[in-house]
Amino acid sequence: MQITMQSPTPAGAQSAQQFVAGVRERVAKIVVGQDVVVERVMIALLTGGHLLLQGLPGLAKTLLVNSVAKAINLDFKRVQFTVDMLPSDIIGSEIIDQKTGDFRIHRGPVFTNLLLADEINRAAPKVQGAMLEAMQERKVTIGGQNLKLPTPFLVIATQNPVEQSGTFELPEAQLDRFMLLHRLGYPGREDEQMILQRQLGMGLRREGGGAVPRSAFDMISDEAGASVEDLVTAMEAVQAVHVSEVIVKHCVELVRRTRESKLLDFGCSPRAGLALVNASRARAVIHGRDFVTPEDLFDLAEDVVLHRIRVSYEASAAGHTGKQVLEGILSTLG
Repeated sequence: MQITMQSPTPAGAQSAQQFVAGVRERVAKIVVGQDVVVERVMIALLTGGHLLLQGLPGLAKTLLVNSVAKAINLDFKRVQFTVDMLPSDIIGSEIIDQKTGDFRIHRGPVFTNLLLADEINRAAPKVQGAMLEAMQERKVTIGGQNLKLPTPFLVIATQNPVEQSGTFELPEAQLDRFMLLHRLGYPGREDEQMILQRQLGMGLRREGGGAVPRSAFDMISDEAGASVEDLVTAMEAVQAVHVSEVIVKHCVELVRRTRESKLLDFGCSPRAGLALVNASRARAVIHGRDFVTPEDLFDLAEDVVLHRIRVSYEASAAGHTGKQVLEGILSTLG
């Protein structure tokens, strides 16, 4: 099998590079460090895939997504998930018009380009189920009507991995809808010092006769530095990235070996292979290439695969972790 792709035009590739560099530059003015996280957000944008950011509170997950949304002229909505939330709070509902007596559709926050789902694991299973159709099919059903969501549409969700009170484990079917699950760590010493220094110089924001200390959210500019057309051009460049037959075989082999591993209860579906290939193409564009390399696959494998596999009880009791199993499989790929 030979896969041939049309190479991106020099103008299209250059435009994509300028778009990525511009967004990253604007985000860097707000968020200190977190270069890998910013790259993962850019991959989600360039592929239209959904992204789950998992990390402890205070690691700037919400700030990062806000910064990216404002850097591009995208319709952006944020939903704070809670245990008492209903599906209609997300997708909308039919309401009666008091003047005419007719029902009309009230569209929920899911009708947007970029939806930030804050603390998504706080939502009850019924709400999680309502998200599945939107995330997979880019449409929702309200009052028997199928309504398409705007394009582009993607979900960037955040999750606290250690909090248990008032949370629900995300079902495997929904986890599989996330192209990437990136785990955030604490910033380095120098980055943390810079965070404190920036805060010390922010001063006050005066409103009316009073004032409040400024935060990093106040530093986000309302002026977009890129348009939806710029994003579409960059997405076209991603679609033109060449994927060799060897890379395709590596992806298939990786996915199949997760299913064959005796240390796992279950492995990855074909959706994982698709996610790995598409994310690798976006990473290639971000790094200035028009072809995918093994480095792309190995760099993204953890974010693509780990949330799609489950270590068996016996293997877990013996001290094996999902990350160790994945590293073992990657080491056998040649």
